[in-house]
Amino acid sequence: MKEFRVVPVIKQYDTVKEFCSQLNPQKDDLIFVSGGTFKRYFEGLTAEAKVVDYRQYGDGEPSDDMVTRMREDVGAFEYKRVIAVGGGTILDVAKLFSLQEMMPVLDLFDKKIPAVRSKKLILVPTTCGTGSEVTNISVLLLNSRNTKLGLADDALLANEAVLIPELLKGLPKRFFAASSIDALIHAVESFTSPKASPFSRMFSSKAISMILNGFKAIVEGGEEARMARTEDFLLASTYAGIAFSNAGCAAVHAMSFPLGGMYHVPHGEANYALFTQVYKVYQKLQPIGAIQELNQLLTDILGCSEQDVYEKLEELLNQLLMKQSLSAYGVKEDELELFTDIVMEKQGRLMANNYTELSRENVLGIYKALY
Repeated sequence: MKEFRVVPVIKQYDTVKEFCSQLNPQKDDLIFVSGGTFKRYFEGLTAEAKVVDYRQYGDGEPSDDMVTRMREDVGAFEYKRVIAVGGGTILDVAKLFSLQEMMPVLDLFDKKIPAVRSKKLILVPTTCGTGSEVTNISVLLLNSRNTKLGLADDALLANEAVLIPELLKGLPKRFFAASSIDALIHAVESFTSPKASPFSRMFSSKAISMILNGFKAIVEGGEEARMARTEDFLLASTYAGIAFSNAGCAAVHAMSFPLGGMYHVPHGEANYALFTQVYKVYQKLQPIGAIQELNQLLTDILGCSEQDVYEKLEELLNQLLMKQSLSAYGVKEDELELFTDIVMEKQGRLMANNYTELSRENVLGIYKALY
């Protein structure tokens, strides 16, 4: 059976001011936003709402420690709506604050505590990568376990996903590259997932086309071309989020989690480190099937032969974000076995969506090829 659905209401606004006038912030609203974004766009527009600068709790990947400290600081404040403005870090964290019970965090992620929605949730992305605004997944770095883990539950779906292209204008080039490559990988992995349907593949293929054609334009036209396509990249990220919320991500994400968890490599960058090698192995193991359709789509966009598709794809992506070896991030060769064990034992939810089955030997071989 194939199933497809889009749960959050998706709203688009030209400006933050227009959004806030419709939102009508109240004193029982909890708003998560960075100090910089607040001053640039929201100052004077949030009325009596409680505003939390999530940057005070650390940069980088969201962690169980970060969530615990934020929960302690929010304390007894009674709120009815959670509004999060930012990248995947704060969107994933805000999902937890919409639950009836979220502490201890490890118990929630171990499913000892049921995920039950009790607050309205409004998510506003400021990057073009995670697609978190339309997914039912929250991913945290579990510091006590040196890995990342995802909690997937429909209670984590937003009531509203709000797209405001204005918020992407100040996104630094490197963050833009990492987040948009992450969106590309969401679209590709969901396209080849065994759970994909004609509907999810429609969103996947549209996202792939928009992102790669946008990358080509940026390589030719620079920052001016990027600014001209801000809305396209934001839409493509959401399209990819819709696709993978239905069909799932797979080995690329699963195998990047130890790299992010142990070496704190940013999520999109860690995914790119694994991306093309995983697909080369898929191609070798099962060349007939959805990967043929994917390769045809990529060759049409890149203007190359199918034989060279992954090399040409890397050539394009490297002009935005240079791919690094695992050793360049500090990974030790004797840790590759540990990485493999973590993937095979802890990431079954993602590995179930692989285009074709990957054995422990396959996974270790990918890590070794990338070392």
